[in-house]
Amino acid sequence: MSGKDEIEKGYTKLLGKIEEYNGKIEELSEEVRSRDSALMERMGELTAPLIGKIGLNMLKRGKQDTKGELYDTSFYKEKMIVLGRTDPVPHRPDDPGKKVDDQFCVLGEDGRFYELMYSTDGVVVDSYRNPLSAQDALKLYGYDIMVMLYRAMRDYLQGQKELLDALEKTIAFITQGK
Repeated sequence: MSGKDEIEKGYTKLLGKIEEYNGKIEELSEEVRSRDSALMERMGELTAPLIGKIGLNMLKRGKQDTKGELYDTSFYKEKMIVLGRTDPVPHRPDDPGKKVDDQFCVLGEDGRFYELMYSTDGVVVDSYRNPLSAQDALKLYGYDIMVMLYRAMRDYLQGQKELLDALEKTIAFITQGK
């Protein structure tokens, strides 16, 4: 067998492996898609213990002055991570008379998904926190919320690593002189 035949045989084998992997990737991808809401729900549950540390205090209600600055604000007790935003629905489920100005998907400290729907009448800004199943969250906000949750945890880990490295260097510097 010549060198050219060897190369062609190896290349053909490589293309066969690529085809095999593509088929397996498609099969596994379909299985993940069929279980996407279970994955999203589990990600929320696993993330819940960290939300108290890394989440945001979200506005529940407040008033706006003539410059748009908020005062007399109140916030939800639990912190939340904002995962996505969508075009708002026309009206809030709790009060059909209130137009929705902004609508966000959030993950609460309890590991559950919610929509925060904000309304304003020009003076008062208030919100409605609508519970969502993981399946509904994915339907309304798409896979972007899954990616955002993953990125938030990856960024948090990176920040933790950088802080740990800095603390170790500081301790080494302090103890080096002793």
